[in-house]
Amino acid sequence: MITLALSKGRIFDETLPLLKVAGIEVLEDPEKSRRLILATNRPDVRVVLVRATDVPTYVQYGGADIGVTGKDTLIEHGANWGGAASSAGLYQPLDLRIAKCRMSVAVRGGFDYEAAVKQGSRLKVATKFVSIARDFFATKGVHVDLIKLYGSMELAPLTGLADAIVDLVSSGNTLKANHLVEVERIMDISAHLVVNQVALKLKQAPIRAIIDAFASAIAQPAH
Repeated sequence: MITLALSKGRIFDETLPLLKVAGIEVLEDPEKSRRLILATNRPDVRVVLVRATDVPTYVQYGGADIGVTGKDTLIEHGANWGGAASSAGLYQPLDLRIAKCRMSVAVRGGFDYEAAVKQGSRLKVATKFVSIARDFFATKGVHVDLIKLYGSMELAPLTGLADAIVDLVSSGNTLKANHLVEVERIMDISAHLVVNQVALKLKQAPIRAIIDAFASAIAQPAH
């Protein structure tokens, strides 16, 4: 049995076409079902639904053989970046080029971020991506106090809790609606395939077949 860990929402929806190329179709709509383990048209493949931030953990510790998760989640999880293998016990064979967005710094309209950085001001930054934010500002030589939040990030600058936020940005409409301005782009984000290294050895043929099918799918112009 091959167990694939996915999170509901955009990653799930954009992974379905890739699965189809691999000959795998999920038999239930996760938005309409209460089940957390979903069957597929293949008796040897199942999908488990977990929180996006938990996908690397499930794969690392063998709760799932493979998973799809964002680059941001992998970095926060502690996976080494810049290679297929990582110290976190995860093999990262493919950038799937789906669920694309960017990690950015945003501030409330009227806040002079550039001047604050030049003057060496200590900034209060709200984010749930603490590792990414810490590394980014350290590289720039900017002193920050990081405030960990789990949601409604846009509120932080509006209420005076923080000077800036570090968050994922897709269209930018949510920032605009809350009178925030994107001032720096930290990195581009997309979803990656991750594989448990032990599972890859024990179930090499079926897992390699899925990896190869995904690689073929993302190589096509449509993707």
